[in-house]
Parts: sequence; structure tokens; C-alpha cells
Amino acid sequence: MTVDPGLDVRRLAAAARSILACPLEVQLVVDGLDDVTAGLDDSLLEMQDHGGRPVLSCPADSALAIAATDARGALLTLTSGLGAAGSPDRDATLTLSGRLDALGLEQCECCDEIRMRIGVELDFALLARASAPDDAPDETRVRVPLAAFTSAEHDLNRGFLQRSAEHANHCHQDELRRAVASMTQTRLGEVVGVQLTGLRPEGVELRWVDLTGAHRTVLRFATAACSAQELGELLRTELHAGLC
Repeated sequence: MTVDPGLDVRRLAAAARSILACPLEVQLVVDGLDDVTAGLDDSLLEMQDHGGRPVLSCPADSALAIAATDARGALLTLTSGLGAAGSPDRDATLTLSGRLDALGLEQCECCDEIRMRIGVELDFALLARASAPDDAPDETRVRVPLAAFTSAEHDLNRGFLQRSAEHANHCHQDELRRAVASMTQTRLGEVVGVQLTGLRPEGVELRWVDLTGAHRTVLRFATAACSAQELGELLRTELHAGLC
């Protein structure tokens, strides 16, 4: 399958990277393994986007870790987690194929477990509509050029920004409430809840509820973030040092 020269490759790559950064579900098939997740809880198999390269983390003694040392072939199928449930943004899948690469061992930050970091050396990326039947024409499946897919210009993609905001909202409520209390000179106990929305490299919208009702404001960063690290630093500067 070749890439249609009439397609907007930049936009296509941005859409594909967004799904990699924000999947609803991830299915992994590895050559020679009947069940990749055998003996693993969902929490013990993690995946992140590292510059367009899927990186997995699993217990060092798992079958998947052993397969990585053998550089076995792998196929990843990701369904979109972009937008709200039921939105058209969810009607997309990203299929990635390549070979596993054992990147090394690391100790879990929250326990003493030794984990293996596994990269996937990609050789193919394909976007498709999730609702398309198996016998749908090739026009519903589009190959994504890997050079565009792994470009650094897509590091701050829509999926990454959505997941970053979700992480802050779910895991850093205390820090967000303290930031709002300080910003509005309100008692901490009166700030009921805070939510980041519309996170962008240039700024973020902040919504909160206190005893007087619902409020919103837009925080604009001093400079636009050019990387995930810069975005984190700008959020910590504007809101709270404890954000990650």
C-alpha cells in the first residue's frame, strides 16, 4: 500500500500520533506468544509514546520481556481515546507493526519491582476507521509515512495534551485546588474542585467550583511550549510546583 500523494501527510501524522498518545484500548500481538498478557494485570503492562515510538513497560520476568530480548515481531492495534465517548474522534484505529527492542531494566518508583522497558522499532503505521467492515475498500485505510509520524513537530499532539490535562485533573487535585485558592485568595476548604481544559502549548483554561459558584479563566504562558518538558515547566510555574 502506497501513500496517496494528494493526502495532507502532516495532518495525517498528527492524527496518528494523537491516537498513540491517547488510546482507549491497546491490543498487542507478538510472534510466538499465544497470550501476551498471560499472568499480567492491566496495571502491569504500560505503554507510552516516546517521539512516535511505542515504549512498553512490564515485569522483567514476564513472557513479553523475554520476547523483547529475542527481538520478535509485534503488532499493536490502538483504538482512539480522543474526545468524548461516542464522538467521531473515537471512530479511528492505528495499527503499528515492528520488532520489539529490549531497552533495559528499571526499578519501579513506587515499589521494588524490576521492570523491563521495551521499545518497538516500527516498520509500518496504518490509520483506519474503526467502524469500517473487514471487507471495506482500501480507501478507508491509509498508510502513515514513518518519517512524518516520528517528527518532533507532533510531540505536543492533541492526544498528548488531552492525556496531560486528564492526568492533572485525576492525580493532582490537591495541587490544583491550592493553586486556585492562592490565585483567588480563597480558603482551600472552599475550593470544591478544579479542572484543566483546553490545554495548549500557549496556555490552558482553568475551571473551578467554590462556595460562590462556578468560575473559569484562561492562563496564557509567557512563551509557547515547544516540548513536553517545557509544557510541564510552564504548568508548574503558572499553577503548582507539584504538578508532573
